[in-house]
Order: sequence, then structure tokens, then C-alpha cells
Amino acid sequence: MTRDDIVDDLLNFIAADDPSEDAFNALALKVHDFQFQHNAPYAKFARSRGKTPRTVKHWSDIPPVPINAFKTLDLTCCRPEDAVAVFMTSGTTQAGRRGKSYHAGLDVYDASMRRNFAQRFMRGDTGIKMGILFPTTRMMPNSSLAHYLDLAITGFGTPDSDWLIGADGIDLARLIHALEQAEATGQSYALLGASFSLVHAMDALQAEGRRFHLPPGSRILDTGGFKGQSRELELDAFYDALSETFGVARDDCIGMYGMTELSSQFYDDGNAICPSVKSGPHWVRSRVVNPLTGMAVPKGETGVLAHTDLAHYNIVTTILTEDAAIEVDDGFQLLGRVSGAEAVGCSLAVDAFLKAAEAG
Repeated sequence: MTRDDIVDDLLNFIAADDPSEDAFNALALKVHDFQFQHNAPYAKFARSRGKTPRTVKHWSDIPPVPINAFKTLDLTCCRPEDAVAVFMTSGTTQAGRRGKSYHAGLDVYDASMRRNFAQRFMRGDTGIKMGILFPTTRMMPNSSLAHYLDLAITGFGTPDSDWLIGADGIDLARLIHALEQAEATGQSYALLGASFSLVHAMDALQAEGRRFHLPPGSRILDTGGFKGQSRELELDAFYDALSETFGVARDDCIGMYGMTELSSQFYDDGNAICPSVKSGPHWVRSRVVNPLTGMAVPKGETGVLAHTDLAHYNIVTTILTEDAAIEVDDGFQLLGRVSGAEAVGCSLAVDAFLKAAEAG
């Protein structure tokens, strides 16, 4: 099978309405076969686990790759030099390496983002005025989040939407002008950015003694990731502050959860209650597992998230994160980074993967 065959099948599947579980499973196995053929480090690992195209009969049998492996190996079905985009993680290892996801094309990635974003953030609206509190793709060409937000503003933002961060940080004057204009006109407004950007914006507005009450239909997208770049707040305090600063109900403060090592994102339906329930689109499956065994933990118990994202076809579909979570009805509750036994399990999983992938 060729890359073009995989891409056509994925685009059709993403565009489909309510495809069956059997259809998901069939496509997952097809993508796994493709990756087994063309991604050598992954094939060595899968073979060491006895997970070959002959033995893998269900998507949940696909062995998850620990995300820290992306910082050590080039996991790609195309040659790294042939990738049209390389997204890198923000963190580094002790050796200074950043995790990389090589994309042979962005057609599937972009289709995944647009379909999911339209359903979960736009909520039926075709367009809304946006303010983006994150650097542009020109400033951060290897950032998957910058690319994601560029897709958001170009595909769903009205022509008067704007990027509100430049080389010198947040342009407070432009942010205040946009918020004042929304209040004056009654035009719904959407503010999108990473957690640390939103905290910086709130701190700057508080220093100016400013609060706003945005019109009905306004909403905020928090893409997560304090990562030491701002003061960190507990989730309830963070969403209370967003609501108080911008006059947007916590129901309309939507959290997005994504990562460089995937091509799709997860959303909640607002944060009236924390932790909220997050879920992915129909081309993604998530499990909460024991990192040592790979087996699902009982519903309601804490484990580590493993995701199978069919859109991540050029790399690996199935990853083991370092995020602790609890499976609940309709999705999962994200609890933060793993610690204790789960953290040890993730480290051992990385070691096992690297030994298998680098052998022979």
C-alpha cells in the first residue's frame, strides 16, 4: 500500500459521520501495517513484542510508543529530509534533544484539526473574531501549536481577527482595544492561547485595573502548558480568573489537550467543574493503562493515558503519554503529570522501547 492510499482513506474517514467501530479497527490495522513496513525503529519494537501485522487483530493490540522515545529516535515513515513539516517539543532531554514529529504531508493533520475544532470549539458557528495569544508560525516554525492556531484563525476567524503576541511579548494595547471593541459592538469574541499566555495577559490587565464583560457567544480556548513560563494556578483558580477578567462563563472556557507526538487534539465542553472530561474525535481512541503491562486499568482508577490517533499516520499511531488520568463516561479526566509508580513505569517503558528499537 502507498502513502497516497493511506491518506485518501484517512481523509474519507475523518470526513465521515459516525463511522462504525469495525471501520475504525480496519483502518487502524491498515495504518499499523504501513508503519510496520516503513518505520524501522517502530517495526523492531513491535516485532520484539510479537505485534506484527499477522498477530495484531485489534487496534488495542498495537504497542504504544513512549513519548520520550521521540527525543532519541527518528520515528517516521518518510525520510526525515523529505518531511514537509517537523514539529518539535518544547522540552529537552539532558542531551539537549527535542522530540520531533516528521510529517510527510499536512493534509491529514489539517483535516483532523479543522473537523474537530469546528465541532468542539466553534459549536456550529462558521466564524468568530479571534485574538491569538501565541507566537506566529513565522516566529515558531517548528511549533505544532503555532500551526494549529494558524489553522484556527485562517479557517474560522473573521477578517478582523489578530495575533496579539509579537517579538516583545503581548501587545497589551491591541488586546485592550479588541476587548473594548467587542464590548462596544456586542460582537462575540474568542481569545485563544496557551495557559501561560493567558496568565500573562490577566496579570497585565490586572496591573492596568482592567476587567471586561465580553458579549454572549464569546469563548476562551486554553491550550494548556504552564511549563514554568508563568506563575502556575490551580485549575479552579485559573478558570475563575479567566471568567472574572473577561466576563466569560466557565462553561465557555474550553480546554484543549494536545501534544507534538499526536496529530489530533482533545477538548472538553467547558470548565464549570474541574477536572473536566476531555475526549477526542472519532478517528482517535484513548485508554488509561498500567505503563508496565500496557493493560487497561479499571474504570475510575488512575493510570497513564495511551492514545491511538489514526491521523498520525507517518509516525506511529499509538503512544504512551506521561499524563495521569481516570477513565470516566464519555472520556477521561486529566490529572497532570505522572508520579510515583506510574512515573517509574513510564521510564521503564522508555528503556524497553529503546533497547528493542536500537537492537540489531
